[in-house]
Amino acid sequence: MSTTPAKQRIGLFGFGVVGQGLYDVLHRTPGLQAEVSRICVKDRFKDRPLPASSFTFHKEDILTDPHINVVVELIDDAEAAFDIVSTALRNGKSVVTANKRLVATRLQELLDIQRETGSSLLYEASTCGSIPIIRNLEEYYDNDMLSRVEGIVNGTTNYILTALHEPSSGGYASALAQAQKLGFAESDPTLDVEAFDAAFKTTIIAAHAFGVVVSPLQIVRRGITSVTPFDISIAQQQLRTIKLLSRVQLHGSGLSLLALPALTQNTSPLAGVRNEVNAVRLTAAFSDAQLLVGKGAGGGPTASAVLSDIAALRYGYRYEYKKLGQASPPVVNHDVEVAIYVRGTNDQITSIPFSIVEVDHRSSSGRYVIGHVQLDALHTSPAFLDPETFIAILPED
Repeated sequence: MSTTPAKQRIGLFGFGVVGQGLYDVLHRTPGLQAEVSRICVKDRFKDRPLPASSFTFHKEDILTDPHINVVVELIDDAEAAFDIVSTALRNGKSVVTANKRLVATRLQELLDIQRETGSSLLYEASTCGSIPIIRNLEEYYDNDMLSRVEGIVNGTTNYILTALHEPSSGGYASALAQAQKLGFAESDPTLDVEAFDAAFKTTIIAAHAFGVVVSPLQIVRRGITSVTPFDISIAQQQLRTIKLLSRVQLHGSGLSLLALPALTQNTSPLAGVRNEVNAVRLTAAFSDAQLLVGKGAGGGPTASAVLSDIAALRYGYRYEYKKLGQASPPVVNHDVEVAIYVRGTNDQITSIPFSIVEVDHRSSSGRYVIGHVQLDALHTSPAFLDPETFIAILPED
């Protein structure tokens, strides 16, 4: 890395909550030697707190400007973002993005472009808000042999689930509405509550932790929309707390990847992670288990991660992707046994090929089963596809 910081002239795409927060921080901290030269936005008629001369509506005004050496991409459209990011890299500009869908779905292409151009692409803000998980995986865990990375990587669902465990809970719809009011959930919360967001982040973690490039479609994914007060009460009776868990785990030469509801034991550090906070637990051969905790939803945590990447670029920092070069990378393999809780109709529950049934509870309030099943068999069962059935794994710790 370079030891002499270069003056950064930033071309910013998007001026929403994160973009405005980033602009304000940079404006108030001239010691960072970074300034926003131009901002590209889509809506010509929206009122903004800066002079009209600060903005452009044409991406080329930033992408072809030889004086702009850093592009920060903060828009929602993953396809448009890929065009911006790939063009900027090919034009010799460093890039910072917060777009987890972009990184997760186009990672191999982005890797190829970085190798071809030598330009740096950083995306700490794409995964786990203010937690520097990617930088830790790249630097601290670049040689340590990880066996598992798991955690709460979506602040929206964690806020909703925390509310549902409160005695005064008004139910799922009420918890979601409150999350939207506070800005933790979008008006269309599908990406969060159906665990697509968690799957994107799981994909990114897998690349940096285990050196495998996978599609988000390979993640065993299920959201939290089917959770009911009945499920919450059963979890509490079992001294457990429902969380949406992301997990990448090594099994010999195989790797299982999931983003699923989980009934975590109350003794687990993840059970006590509340509201919009994220937490990632890393288990390695030499450093054992470590827990990273930080806010994961809202403009502030995202802006802080973007700012960290901008600061790193001053010294020529780039991801080395050391684990992607290993001779025998693990392969995705979901032929592993998991313990699960499932609540649903008799037909849906019997569609799951349990190898062991530990609990089969039937009452006027509903039926649930706790047992063991192969993860790939669970994934292809009719119950897994049923929107009314609630399924959660039971982690051991």
